[in-house]
Amino acid sequence: MSYLFLIPISIALGLTGLGAFFWSMRHDQYDDLQGAASRILITPDQPLPPPPAPKSPDERPGGRA
Repeated sequence: MSYLFLIPISIALGLTGLGAFFWSMRHDQYDDLQGAASRILITPDQPLPPPPAPKSPDERPGGRA
């Protein structure tokens, strides 16, 4: 008889999962499944800019000379 509390818990978890699924459908989470997978393979047309050169201690905020 002690296992009867599992039935409401399983129903609640099932309804929570169903609610999460319908929320994701309503918020367009499944619209473009191939776009994100393909976007990672496409190289950019322009190379990334070089990182900025490190500043000297005099130019840093709060730097001491």
